[in-house]
Amino acid sequence: MRHDASKRISPRHISALRNNEIFVFGSNLQGQHGGGAALAAYRNFGAVWGQGVGLHGQTYAIPTMHGGTEEIRPYVDEFIQFARENPTLKFFVTRIGCGIAGFTDQEMAPLFREAMDVENVYLPELWWEVL
Repeated sequence: MRHDASKRISPRHISALRNNEIFVFGSNLQGQHGGGAALAAYRNFGAVWGQGVGLHGQTYAIPTMHGGTEEIRPYVDEFIQFARENPTLKFFVTRIGCGIAGFTDQEMAPLFREAMDVENVYLPELWWEVL
């Protein structure tokens, strides 16, 4: 089944957000947002130091630094459910886990397969190709 992702692609670089937009990034469980998208989330969009999971300001943190994809999956599933429960928000998912955490797009994208059918979740363009 091929999905038309043309309208639900996360911007490659996010420098500003509207009131209903959420920057979804990879974090660590300790919420030490010291680099990559996590640092941008902390500096620009309201991520909270010491909070490595969930909604804070205009960010949603998904921890990716504590194990393999099976350890990450429950946090992704929790995010997808949260997005379903908050349809007035738009969630721009970054290439979570593909920076400092060291995963490939081919490893991370499948964790977000269920998000393909969640209308307010925007995924990286490359992930649509992987999925």
